[in-house]
Amino acid sequence: MANMEKAAAPSSVPVGVDPNRASIARVYDAALGGKDNYEIDRQVLDAIKRAVPEVRDMAWANRNFLIRAVRFLSDHVGIKQFIDCGSGLPTAENTHQVAQRIDEETRVVYVDNDPVVLAHGNALLVDNDRTWIADADIYQPRQVFEHEFVREHIALDQPVALLHVSTMHHYLGDDYADVMRDYIDRLPSGSYVAFSHFYDPEDPALSPIARHMEQEMLGSPMGSGAFRTREQLLEMADGLEIVQPARGVEPDLVLCDEWWPNGPHLEPLNEAQRIIGCWVARKP
Repeated sequence: MANMEKAAAPSSVPVGVDPNRASIARVYDAALGGKDNYEIDRQVLDAIKRAVPEVRDMAWANRNFLIRAVRFLSDHVGIKQFIDCGSGLPTAENTHQVAQRIDEETRVVYVDNDPVVLAHGNALLVDNDRTWIADADIYQPRQVFEHEFVREHIALDQPVALLHVSTMHHYLGDDYADVMRDYIDRLPSGSYVAFSHFYDPEDPALSPIARHMEQEMLGSPMGSGAFRTREQLLEMADGLEIVQPARGVEPDLVLCDEWWPNGPHLEPLNEAQRIIGCWVARKP
């Protein structure tokens, strides 16, 4: 069973501080222009850039979606408690900073199992008494919800915002929808899920790029990064009511840059920005 779990989600076995193993969190940090990464992580990023030169734009599309989604859930919906799965290394505008700027009483539990992420997160949060970081495998929902920080600080009789932003594409098992279903089943009515994922739009111009990037990531020391289709990404929203993603747009999966953007796009989205999708949805 352990080998199956490792194959489905390489990050279930934490990389930690080993400079010879690439880390999902550190590769993402490098893509965002951070400094908490090793040469092995930058090598993975360079390989991905050969497939998709604008990969940094893809990373920022994802990050900016998270910021807008948290602001929406905090300010417009009024959610006061967040579970952020696969939080990664701290960067600008983390979930707790966005949410607590709107309401300082908001409680946030980050979830990750990378020792480097945990160390950085705990250092960042030392003076914040409404934010915690739980050491748990995000692909094991029961482990997440049974963690002491979630049990003590998240009230499951009140709506919760669950963030699975840029996480499930690192889960390679065919039961990906079951993992999300397990999470959704544990949430109280009125909760919301914010979700993003590498996206194969099944377009003759974009699908080869998506699959090339996928091959580079799966063959790299990171060992994960699956692109899934629209049907597969919506399968992970089963049982939820998808929120309208923009004015005049029907509730549906959209590109991260198209989910309630801060302003008009003055230039067309590039190839990298067109292969990462998202949705935000409510549990009835």
